[in-house]
Amino acid sequence: MAKDDLGKLLAFLVVEEVGEHVFEGKSPKRPSRVFGGQVLAQALDAAARTVAPDRFAHSLHAYFLRPGNPAKTIRFEVDLIRDGGSFTTRNVIAYQDNKAIFSTSISFHIDEPGLTHQSDMPDVPPPEGLESEFDRWKKLAEEHPDEFDAPIVHPIERIAVEPRDFIRPEPRKPTYHYWLRALGNPGKDYRRHQILMAFMSDFGLLGTSLMPHSYSGWSDDIMSASLDHALWFHRRFRVDDYLLYTMDSPAAAGGRGFSRGSFYTRSGELVASAAQECLIRVREN
Repeated sequence: MAKDDLGKLLAFLVVEEVGEHVFEGKSPKRPSRVFGGQVLAQALDAAARTVAPDRFAHSLHAYFLRPGNPAKTIRFEVDLIRDGGSFTTRNVIAYQDNKAIFSTSISFHIDEPGLTHQSDMPDVPPPEGLESEFDRWKKLAEEHPDEFDAPIVHPIERIAVEPRDFIRPEPRKPTYHYWLRALGNPGKDYRRHQILMAFMSDFGLLGTSLMPHSYSGWSDDIMSASLDHALWFHRRFRVDDYLLYTMDSPAAAGGRGFSRGSFYTRSGELVASAAQECLIRVREN
């Protein structure tokens, strides 16, 4: 992908309507398993296409049921659960080979005024002057060509505030901070910004749950996968402006890790929150 080619990413995230409340989506060739954030974004787009234009998603609750195959089309079936006076509810199930690989419930709400409060944004360095994930992975690929492929420039820029050593991870406090932004202009349609945030919200949560341990997502002796995902939208935002994604993992037990995330604008507004439980099973020797 070209550095400014956000359109190619959106071409995967925006689904095609093929029947009444039925949509289809495709996947890029990489990674070898469909990225969870991609299916989240596609399901959100499918649901939003069945909702009145004055209503926007405010919450999404999803389960990853089976691994997705990027070589096969994903079919999204939308169930119109409820159309109320101010809220609209949709259920979406994603299928491959007639088997459900993903399910989600999404609630939409009209814009209305109300009480306001939020937690404070963490005090972290600004993105300027920090090394991007692309530059970091490029160095890793040059230093460890047998373990890391050369990175592809992605239209979502990621900048880790305190990068972790993925090859020799040392236990550390389970908090992580990313600066994120879309390298391109998604336009004025707020739903496009929500779709892109759904995609971005799956970055880093699983890895944060591994931080208190000597493992990373690249460790051969860890079996890892996202199990479920929740996302709440609080305020309007733009994904082509830098957003701070701050994550923490308060607990892990029973082969599962739990992580939370918050999205802040540069001015300190909390615009969205996320939560995820993931499988982090240590493989038997």
